[in-house]
Amino acid sequence: MASKELEALASRVADARRFLHVDDKAAELEALEAEMASPGFWDDAQAAQEASKAASDIRDLMSEFDAAQARLDDAFAAYELADEDEGFLAEYEAAVRGLGKMLDSLEVASWFSGRFDAGSAIVSINPGQGGLEAQDWTEMLFRMYRHYAANKGWKLTELDIVPGEGIGLDKAVAQIDGRNAYGMLASEAGVHRLVRISPTDAKKRRHTTFASVEVLPVLPDDIEVDLNPADVRVDVYRSSGPGGQCVNTTDSAVRLTHLPTGIVVTCQNEKSQLQNKEAAFRVLRAKLYEIEERKRAEEIDGLRGEVMENSFGSQVRNYVLYPYQMVKDLRSGEETGNVDAVLDGDLEDFVIGYHKWKASQ
Repeated sequence: MASKELEALASRVADARRFLHVDDKAAELEALEAEMASPGFWDDAQAAQEASKAASDIRDLMSEFDAAQARLDDAFAAYELADEDEGFLAEYEAAVRGLGKMLDSLEVASWFSGRFDAGSAIVSINPGQGGLEAQDWTEMLFRMYRHYAANKGWKLTELDIVPGEGIGLDKAVAQIDGRNAYGMLASEAGVHRLVRISPTDAKKRRHTTFASVEVLPVLPDDIEVDLNPADVRVDVYRSSGPGGQCVNTTDSAVRLTHLPTGIVVTCQNEKSQLQNKEAAFRVLRAKLYEIEERKRAEEIDGLRGEVMENSFGSQVRNYVLYPYQMVKDLRSGEETGNVDAVLDGDLEDFVIGYHKWKASQ
């Protein structure tokens, strides 16, 4: 007879099969693969790419569910063998822990039903108060997200990386492509606070510094945004970021200024002016869409007569390196003393913790 722990996990696996619509997804994948094998599939390149991505996302989801089912089978087998040989107890406990994390991830993924949650994200990091310290903190955060994206198997493309004066970064903008990238990274939007002994302070005093993180969706082409090209001033200039000789000796960098709102978007990390211009317009469209959505939300709140707290610029997470070590999310309450692991990209517990908290609100 299985333990109550195993029965609970088996129930969660069965629930996951249902809420992930595994059987329906298998049929959908079969149809997509038949479509991809048909003659002329690549005649419409954009439609073909969308179908290929949809098939890849389904395969990834099915693979994660199959891995969870296999881990459940391993846990049952180890549990039965542990009755005869206690040496299997450690194997059972490891299988249970691993399965719990897998199911957490699958359950969180099921929450991403928003319009853009499944798609790519544009992440912008800007230094706040703290001078050189804030620039260094901006680079540390960018490195953290780069490692997190790599751990998830996501692709990160640098769009605008501006070196700071002496150390760190004065700005970092990147596009992150992967399943549920925007939905998951929504947890990171807001102000991140660092407390540590400053490496730039000769007197080794404790400093507090800030950096803001903005997360926007990469909008599909069929989303309409009120963007008149006549309202955008386009300037080109020589890239100031790191790169090859061709990047730094041609006017490949692009700056867009949206005259009605004053929004300025720059992109200089792609190889050509055309690529930088396309990337900059992606960011500008996302920013304008966010402004329109915020206006609509404020109008709805006004009609409801409710006063909603504006989370823009709010402090969401503390990273304390001195006098003790702790990272704590101020929304979910998730915390850990392993600061180095978090700064090396081990963010999953914080991302999942945020979405669990959000779902409970």
